[in-house]
Amino acid sequence: MKLLLLLILVGLAQGFQTRVPLKKMKSLRQRLQEQGLLESYLEQHPYNLAAKYFPGIAVEPLENYMDDEYFGTISIGTPPQEFTVVFDTGSSNLWVPSVFCSSPACRNHNRFNPAESSTFLSTNDTLFIAYGTGSMTGVLGYDTVDVAGINVRNQIFGLAETEPGDFFYYTPFDGILGLAFPSIASSGATPVFDNMMMENLVDRNLFSVYLSRDSQGGSFVLFGAIDPYYTTKGISWIPLSAETYWQITMESVSVNGAPVACSSGCQAIVDTGTTLLAVPIRAFRTLMKRLGASTSGEISCEAVRNLPNLIFHIHGKEFPVPPRAYVLRNNGYCTLGLQGMDVPTEEGELWILGDVFIREYYVIFDRANNKVGLSRL
Repeated sequence: MKLLLLLILVGLAQGFQTRVPLKKMKSLRQRLQEQGLLESYLEQHPYNLAAKYFPGIAVEPLENYMDDEYFGTISIGTPPQEFTVVFDTGSSNLWVPSVFCSSPACRNHNRFNPAESSTFLSTNDTLFIAYGTGSMTGVLGYDTVDVAGINVRNQIFGLAETEPGDFFYYTPFDGILGLAFPSIASSGATPVFDNMMMENLVDRNLFSVYLSRDSQGGSFVLFGAIDPYYTTKGISWIPLSAETYWQITMESVSVNGAPVACSSGCQAIVDTGTTLLAVPIRAFRTLMKRLGASTSGEISCEAVRNLPNLIFHIHGKEFPVPPRAYVLRNNGYCTLGLQGMDVPTEEGELWILGDVFIREYYVIFDRANNKVGLSRL
């Protein structure tokens, strides 16, 4: 299967900050369509995006990665063993396949071999992470993790021993590097960025993300700094409503000046590990009708030019997402980059602001002040 690498950002920032290049790759949906496998794959792999956000379970972003995918490269061990990972602000664990895993999904990905690392320390602790379409199990170990030149020593991570089914088989990434809070980490494992902060490996206790649009390149995660090139329009700072995921409060969502959803306020998670905008079912149906799409999200490509902006009202400000951002084009077909999802929370309905939203903004994840910063691109 040929994967299209669009562009890799090069160069490292100065001082205690480092820029991790992200590769934007041909989506799983595109690759399966090219092989005539998409319809049967979707039938065999029903998913529940909401499962990712139930309390007490560390669930990864793999239910909803069909249309756009951004990955970076890290290494683990001495000498280093390289892995392609999703940098996921919607989870907190680092894990990669291991040589102990014989699942088909492991055999066609890079696998960590602890016997080949002089700095590896084993444990008897196990790891279980649930997915909307399955699960992974493994053991926990410690080793040096290199993230674009930042060496995190004695980092705890998961060595996958099983990845049931063929769900992971087609994915071009090997594992996940979670960037959410320790409170949702499976097995109490300390997240990579928390160790970076504790060991004073970053200049500032924050990281920032830029995701390119369409065929553009240059996507990155920048640890320890804010790149001023992407903040010329100013930064809007939004306090977190929970220190679990990167969760914030929204006042409403409007179209053409009229509220259409979240009219009494709601919660939202800024999640680099989710491709689409995940919308509560009731609001999803309202938006589908208002935007003239079918119940499955399909829309005439000719109608796209007349679609309105979706306006997210957050912390007293407006954050627009234009139709060029929320309409996905694949082989002459157009679909809305929205997905229905219901997650029960004490605070009310929950939205997931995934890559469809994030591509419109340079996003700063500030652990020092527990805030999210948004700068219009």
